[in-house]
Amino acid sequence: MMKKRKEIVQPQLKGELQDLYKNQKQHFVNGDPRINQMREDAIAYFSEHGFPTQKLEAWRSTDIIEDLKHDYKVAMEPEFDSVDTEKLFQCEVPDFDTALYKQLNGFFVDWQQPLTKYDNGVVIGSLKAAFQEYPELVERHFGRYANYRYNGLVALNTAFTQDGIFIYVPDNVKVEKTIQMVNVTQDENYSFVQYRNLIVMGKNSKMSMVQCDDSTNHQVSFSNVVSEYFLDEGANLDHYKLQNLNDSSTLVSAAFFEISENSNMSTNAITLNGGKIRNEAHVKINGRNANADVFGLYLVDKEQHVDNEVFMDHAVADCTSNQLFKGIADDHAHAVFNGQIMVRKDAQRTQAYQNSKNIAITDKATINAKPFLEIYADDVKCSHGATVGQLDDNAMFYIKTRGINEDDARLLLMYAFAAGVIEKIRLQPLKERIDDLVKKRLRGELSVCDQCVLHCSHPEKSYTFEIDMDKL
Repeated sequence: MMKKRKEIVQPQLKGELQDLYKNQKQHFVNGDPRINQMREDAIAYFSEHGFPTQKLEAWRSTDIIEDLKHDYKVAMEPEFDSVDTEKLFQCEVPDFDTALYKQLNGFFVDWQQPLTKYDNGVVIGSLKAAFQEYPELVERHFGRYANYRYNGLVALNTAFTQDGIFIYVPDNVKVEKTIQMVNVTQDENYSFVQYRNLIVMGKNSKMSMVQCDDSTNHQVSFSNVVSEYFLDEGANLDHYKLQNLNDSSTLVSAAFFEISENSNMSTNAITLNGGKIRNEAHVKINGRNANADVFGLYLVDKEQHVDNEVFMDHAVADCTSNQLFKGIADDHAHAVFNGQIMVRKDAQRTQAYQNSKNIAITDKATINAKPFLEIYADDVKCSHGATVGQLDDNAMFYIKTRGINEDDARLLLMYAFAAGVIEKIRLQPLKERIDDLVKKRLRGELSVCDQCVLHCSHPEKSYTFEIDMDKL
């Protein structure tokens, strides 16, 4: 007798959000007919399909329905009055000179200057303000790369978009300072946060940016983030996503990249903490001689859950891509990696590589890795691989014979394993800070322990072991 599959019931929040959109429509409508119609179509899609559930193949390993059953508050207006934003958004990366743009619970903070317009034509600031001041530019790109039909969360974000970060870099402009986008979730209520980022890079432009998601208390929250990136011909983007949230938080962050001829992009997601995190990277390579690199490092313990999803779409010929993800799961943590490479019929001479490596520290930790190739061209070089294992006994023995105790030997091996992704960071101050944070995270909850052999921030304490980490 076949066992009946358990029915998944949509949370009450679904109906509450539908009613909220209907009653608060004035917060979402703007002057552009296409975007207004898109919002209507998106809320209709969400009403029909609801939140993504484990019945969907792409969500089989990540359940967010239980996380949506709290009594959430959805803010229609920013609430900054009682918050010291200067203190809240202090950067903790030494000697990291960035242009900082701040969001609190999804709303742009600096309303005295919602958009900064530089002499070279670069525009950065509030997406809400950009809707008003640059309607033609926003209309040209908003919703073009993140299709609301992708799933219910993207549809909901499209319908409810109020604010976020907007960046426009004109043709032939190099942004000298790294752009740092920081969203802090801080609310005494259970907050349901949604914001949208839109980044448009002109021909032969260049930019580095860091996108940070953080929380300052232990309150329950759910963040639904959608980011759209367009790189015109010859553009170059160096992008980093840093996540350090509390164990009561849920974050679903979907990034959609469209890259053109001769353009180059790199994105690197570093997940240090968070109750439940799902990162999606959708990359469409839509011009010849373009390159896309997608990297990720995730460190989870306790009951934490992290899910990385990558869809690499090679739509034209003569392009390259590379994926490298590494993860360490301890205690009862759960890590997921699903990576798909699509090579379309006309995408001849594609070179696409994918590698996922994972370490389960305990037998209670769970790691699911699913690499997938879908190739319709016949002149390509593609490969994929996924490994899940434990620390190598021979490497442990080798280190211990050098006088290192077992606990420190484990730390050294885990750090050396993670360093393969950290080395991909091109911004030196950020690289050093992430290196430091990863060491502390591996020691447990970013705590300080002077007896640890890793000795964060003390370069004079160094150890060198010639071990082939690829064999771990």
